[in-house]
Formats: sequence, structure tokens, C-alpha cells
Amino acid sequence: MGLLSRKVTCNSHGQDSSYFLGWQEYEKNPYHEVNNPQGIIQMGLAENQLSFDLPESWLAKNADAAGFKRDGQSIFKELALFQDYHGLPAFKKALVDFMAEIRGNKVTFDPNHIVLTAGATSANETLMFCLAEQGDAFLLPTPYYPGFDRDLKWRTGVEIVPIQCTSSNRFQITAPALEEAYQQAQRKNLRVKGVLVTNPSNPLGTTMRRDELDLLINFITDKEIHLISDEIYSGTVFSSPGFVSIMEVLKDRSLEQTPVWERVHIVYSLSKDLGLPGFRVGAIYSNDPIVVAAATKMSSFGLVSSQTQYLLSAMLSDKKFTKEYMAKNHKRLQKQQSKLVSGLEKAGIGCLESNAGLFCWVDMRHLLSSNTFEAEMELWKRIVYDVKLNISPGSSCHCSEPGWFRVCFANISEDTLKVAMQRLKSFVDSVAINNQSHQELKNSRKKFRTKWVFRLSFQSFHDREQDER
Repeated sequence: MGLLSRKVTCNSHGQDSSYFLGWQEYEKNPYHEVNNPQGIIQMGLAENQLSFDLPESWLAKNADAAGFKRDGQSIFKELALFQDYHGLPAFKKALVDFMAEIRGNKVTFDPNHIVLTAGATSANETLMFCLAEQGDAFLLPTPYYPGFDRDLKWRTGVEIVPIQCTSSNRFQITAPALEEAYQQAQRKNLRVKGVLVTNPSNPLGTTMRRDELDLLINFITDKEIHLISDEIYSGTVFSSPGFVSIMEVLKDRSLEQTPVWERVHIVYSLSKDLGLPGFRVGAIYSNDPIVVAAATKMSSFGLVSSQTQYLLSAMLSDKKFTKEYMAKNHKRLQKQQSKLVSGLEKAGIGCLESNAGLFCWVDMRHLLSSNTFEAEMELWKRIVYDVKLNISPGSSCHCSEPGWFRVCFANISEDTLKVAMQRLKSFVDSVAINNQSHQELKNSRKKFRTKWVFRLSFQSFHDREQDER
């Protein structure tokens, strides 16, 4: 082992998290409605598979783009040859226009300020390398995406300090929680370099309110640190309140000429909004030219292929398509989310009210045997191995309260969702029956003990009475 690096032999990747362990169990026994109807249903994967027919239909109608042609002539050789890491100008322009469209064109983005990366994972890690040194810290509100333990920390050596949010206010960020996290980092002798938030939130499925965004800007201004806004779910908002980008707040407050303008950075991707995680298209948007230059150089370690850029530049430049896609995708997400919420309600399970994302933050605290994370893991194992549903326990998201779970709904069909909810309802009903039987047994034992004590007392009194006689 001495011949290998410490990075190879360390255990900081996070692969042993229950978040990833659930995936492994699913892969051993994946559900299929015909071939394996008793298998595990994957509800731990935040993928949007509800609208694949829309880009597929577009591809069928746009043979040139799909066949790497321009005006009927092949450009395969042009795309196959070396491209530098700046990316195709046409794609960068199409991407920033799409980002603006998602935000209702309330803000615009400069293609010269965008850096293309191989997905949001690469974008977040690259920003860590640009903004922090090994041993520095970023503050993240809980609960947060379990993959951040890998994306932000593993290769960079950056530390994560949690901003503890609770169900008492729907897990919203507060000024005291921000300050406490900052002070906690100070006590650990960690230099805080910034705050990272996901908006819309993964795993909550909620958009941040404007007062929360104002609070964050005020905080980073006061502490002179960075803010990263991971907005990869911005196009999944299917009901009110609408999505407000951090860039919109900066412009509304006329902060373009202030130092904070260059300390706010956005991460974006087409994995969630367009349902294309396999295409590995991510991006960093920053108003700091030094960050843009450095991140562009770093992007050579994870480029987006020229073929992918060419195809998607054509697709995103078709405004009729993007408008239709967003409208239909929002309706489908809302419908599927409503079915999940309804199915949970029938099983006696509630969840946090949500308006975005590909998942719900589900409250199963009443099913815990005790208010502990050990009880949460016990319940999670029963759901994975007995109910055969892979969901993500709140502890994997660093939630401060046991009993919450992230349940995804957009990666499965309506029929599969129905099967999942039937399984869950049967499980909850069985738990209720067992609890009732257990309580009845306790009550009967209590009654027996009461009668036994009464009989002993009566017999003792009778004996004393005989003695006195």
C-alpha cells in the first residue's frame, strides 16, 4: 500500500453512505413489471424520465443536428478533431439564453462568463479548487445532497460545516443558524471561504424565498466570503412560488459595481432540467474574470464533447421546442408529484409541501421505534429489504432530525409509482397492526398485574383479619 497515494487509500469518498448503499441493493435486484415484479423499485435516483419523448421527437424532425450535418453536409470531421477548452460559441450562447428563459428572462447571462464542465459534479469541484485551499470550509444548509461530501471534499480537501435547519420553519435558513455555523468553523480553526446552497433545494424540493436570498447576500457581504448557488433544478419548478435566481436578486439590489458581485457564482446543468444526465453537460457562471479564466483551464480535465455541444446548441436554439418542453415538462412533474403525495397520504404519511425538483421530503417520524438515527436506519433497512423501495434516509443528507426521507418520483412510470405506494401502504398498515397488538398485549399484562396485585392485597387483608380473630 505504500506505493499508492493517500487519496487512493482514504475513505473520504462517501461511497459507504446509505445513499449509495441503497443504489447497490437496487442494482442487485432491480424491479421490472414483467421480468422481476418483486424487485426493488428505485426511488433514490433524482432523474427526470417523464419527458424523454419530447427531445426524441425533436431529433426525429431535425436530421441534420442528429446526424452531425450542417445544411445537409457532414461536419463529422470538424467535430471529431481537437477543440480547445473554451467550448463552441454557438452552444455557450444557446445555453445562457436557455438559462435566461427558465428565469423568465428577468436576468440575462454573458456567454463570456460561462465555463463548460462535464456535469454539475465537475462544476462544483472546480469552484472549490478556485475558491478555497485544502482545510478551508464552506457552509451548507442541512439537509443537503449526499453527493456533496464527495464532490466538494474528496479531492479538494475542503471541509463542509453544516448550517443546521429544522422542520420548525420548513428547513429555511435563518440568521442565527448562519452565524452559529460560521462560529462553529471558527472554533475548529477553519477558515470559511463561502456558503453553498441548492436552489431549488435537493432534497427538499422547495425554492428559496427572496428574504432568504437577501439574508445570504447580506451575510457574505458582511463576512467577505463567496456564495455558490447551485441552480441545476431551476427548470423543474412546477408550481408557485416561482424560482428566483441569486443573479436576479443581485441585479434588483443594484450590486453590479460592488465587491460582492464577483463573489457570487452559479452552477448549472442540463441533467435535471432537460433530463440528460448521461450527456454530462454542466456549467459555471461567474462575474469574476479570474475565476472564469482559471475554471476554463481546469475544465480541460472534464470537457463536454464537441458532438454533444453541436447537437444541444441546435436543440436549445429552437425556441419553439424549449418553450413547449418546459410547459409540458412542468405539467408532467406536477402530475407525478401529486400522485406521490396522494399515495403517501393514503398510507398515512405526510411530506414537506414542495413546488420543484424530482423528489419529495417525506416525514416518517411517526414510524420510528424511537426518536434516534439508529431507529431511522432500522426503518430504512426494512423499507429497502422488506418493502423493496430504495429511498434515501435523511441522515445521508445530514438532516438534524431523524425520520425524514427523500423519495424520488420522476424516474419511474405512473404504474410503477402505483405499485410502490401499494407496497408502502401495506407496510404502514402492518406496522400499525403490530403496534396495536403490542399495545393490547401491554394493556392485558397491565390488567393482569393489577388483578394479581389486588388478589394478593385481598388475600393479605383476609389473612390478617383471620389472625386478629
